Amino acid sequence: MQDNFEKLFEDSLEQDRKLQPGDQIDTRVVSVSDDCIFLETGGKSEGQLDAAELIDEQGNLSVSPGDNISVYFLKMDHGNQIFTTSLSGDHAGYAVLERAYEAGIPVEGTIRREIKGGFEVGLGDIRAFCPHSQMGLPGDSSRDVKIGSTLPFKVMEYGEEGRNILVSNRVIREEEHEKMKQELQNRLKEGMEVSGIITKVQDFGAFVDIQGISALLPVSQVTRGRLDDIRSELEPGQEITAKIIGLDWEKDRITLSTKALLEDPWEHALSTYPEDSVHSGEVARIAAFGAFVTLEPGLDGLIHISQLESDKKDPVSGKVLKKGMRLDVQVISIDSEQRRIALKPAGKRMDDFVKNAYMEEDDAEETYNPFAAFMKNQKKK
Repeated sequence: MQDNFEKLFEDSLEQDRKLQPGDQIDTRVVSVSDDCIFLETGGKSEGQLDAAELIDEQGNLSVSPGDNISVYFLKMDHGNQIFTTSLSGDHAGYAVLERAYEAGIPVEGTIRREIKGGFEVGLGDIRAFCPHSQMGLPGDSSRDVKIGSTLPFKVMEYGEEGRNILVSNRVIREEEHEKMKQELQNRLKEGMEVSGIITKVQDFGAFVDIQGISALLPVSQVTRGRLDDIRSELEPGQEITAKIIGLDWEKDRITLSTKALLEDPWEHALSTYPEDSVHSGEVARIAAFGAFVTLEPGLDGLIHISQLESDKKDPVSGKVLKKGMRLDVQVISIDSEQRRIALKPAGKRMDDFVKNAYMEEDDAEETYNPFAAFMKNQKKK
């Protein structure tokens, strides 16, 4: 292996004096200091690379002595060969940019302004164009691009002796995304707990950044209870811990659940809600066949329409039982395997509750309800 590396190194480097700015070589890390990485060059002096280029988000250096690395020759500085992992726009003349185009070398550029169809990018003093479609990953908004920010690009077209340069940030981001995805594939498994930062909240769920990869936390997986507004629970920048419940690397889909980390109320439902027991609940939803009542977050029971009748046999419609109304209910039956609880209004207390509610409220905006009308007529008499 040592002989193979030396041959590769000799083939890529040849002679020190033949290196031109933008040339790519494969070499080895000799040693590292606080601010510099020293590289094997085969010459009298070692090559130098700014350590800041290889420090990750956690502040850790991503290479160690003995690691192989691919770098680009930048310049000579007091007899030392200076290398980089990407070309700075400040050092990018026309000759260097043409070489970067031919070799696929990343070039740093500054977003100058947004123009028709994309962005004007400054590569030092040289102007380039990046289309909207080539800025960021698919799905990213151009509104997130900050004017004046410095980003890495690849030169996709170099024409008219540098007067027509087309660059892409998307290619760089996709390469980084693929590398991070490969690393996460070896570590992430279904059922694992992971931490991440919420990047965006939509009505259907929240997008969560997990070490550079986007995952989805569906609104149905946020909590055990009913969630009317996801934004009341989650916001961009919030750190969360969730369980991985789905992995599809081919489609780049990671599905998360914070609900899965919460205690399942159905595990103690039989002991907490035995038959004939009476409990207080809140009407969660009205349906044609009855009303769903929440006994605790994640545990709803059903009052069937056949149970919603007054002493006068007038049907109690959905206009009587309203979402958010609290009432006492009695358990008729419970099936923990099917996760079903059958409920009924808790005797006379339900009738008194409904009667008093309709005696006091103004139903000007409600549809006609025969039971309510009957009770109000009785009051007038």
